[in-house]
Amino acid sequence: MAARFEPTPSPLFQEVVNAIVGMSWRPELSVEEIPAPAKIAPFSVAISAEVEVAEEELGSGRLVLLHDPAGSAAWEGEFRCVTYARAEVDAEMAIDPLITEVGWSWLLDALERNHAAFIAPSGTVTTVASRSFGGIATDGLRAEIELRASWTPLIECADDLVRHLESWADLVCQTAGLPPLPEGVVPIASRRAGSWLR
Repeated sequence: MAARFEPTPSPLFQEVVNAIVGMSWRPELSVEEIPAPAKIAPFSVAISAEVEVAEEELGSGRLVLLHDPAGSAAWEGEFRCVTYARAEVDAEMAIDPLITEVGWSWLLDALERNHAAFIAPSGTVTTVASRSFGGIATDGLRAEIELRASWTPLIECADDLVRHLESWADLVCQTAGLPPLPEGVVPIASRRAGSWLR
């Protein structure tokens, strides 16, 4: 039987994982580690977030960081960020023909605002409006916006990844209707307690 050798994570991947674990998040975000996909890349780490203000959940999101030390032609690099963000929105916003373009701009603007270098972005923005009938008619009209996106972060050290984490936090919060933090403002609250495996 041929011996099987497991790949060894690069020192840079270990650094970025430590950066995720030690990240100070915006106080509105409750962040925890979740199981990462095992078959997409040799190494990965994933987190989820809920946006809460006055104990009301406004939105949620997930971020997966994939790493292939050998590089990926599809990613054009060794790392790939994959994100999902969703929130309930006003019904009029959901039917605005420009909302999908605006939603996509939230991601690009967040990356630019936080000076997070990246290439090869792709994704979709979806809005859904639904009305309930019959026994659940009292639920009324409900609308949601959902953004799924991925991009290749240009990472040379853990600090580079922090810019992408800040961008992701801004994206999730803005999707939920909260403005991005002003430039130069650092969150005072540390990450909230969660299921951190590392």
